[in-house]
Amino acid sequence: MRKLRNSELERLTVDKFKESEKTPLVIVLDNIRSANNVGSVFRTADAFLIEAVYLCGVTATPPNRDIRKTALGASESVTWTYFENTLDTVKKLQSEGYKVIPIEQVEKSTSLLDFKPETGNKYAFVFGNEVKGVEQDVIDLCHTCIEIPQYGTKHSLNISVSAGILIWDFFQKIKS
Repeated sequence: MRKLRNSELERLTVDKFKESEKTPLVIVLDNIRSANNVGSVFRTADAFLIEAVYLCGVTATPPNRDIRKTALGASESVTWTYFENTLDTVKKLQSEGYKVIPIEQVEKSTSLLDFKPETGNKYAFVFGNEVKGVEQDVIDLCHTCIEIPQYGTKHSLNISVSAGILIWDFFQKIKS
């Protein structure tokens, strides 16, 4: 076994990425404090051809040194938009036909293990602030929330880890 060089990976150029068919998923970042987390989400969004990343509230936007450090250029390939208010962003997405689903621990949440995206639908996942999570008024607008099952002592995962799990899971489920 030999480790492949980057030149052997046959990755898309930024122009080809922008032209390619996207995964029908928008990622909404609700007041994320860490620009490093934002950069990590961009990098994962690039890896799975995500439609767009929406940055809301205090969430840092490109160009930003810490985003650039973890995104490794993905903020150049992935479409992104800044919105001042997460609630307005969710309403906009819903009016455009997206099924908006916060990733949060709530009463009657849907376990990620049981979540089955429906073919032909567009989705938007909302990831919340590292301390406070997704805003309650955003949760109130949505019909369901997805929860990642956890079995240890901690109450939550890092937002970039959660995004990676959800994006990969969604991608796998819609491709199978």
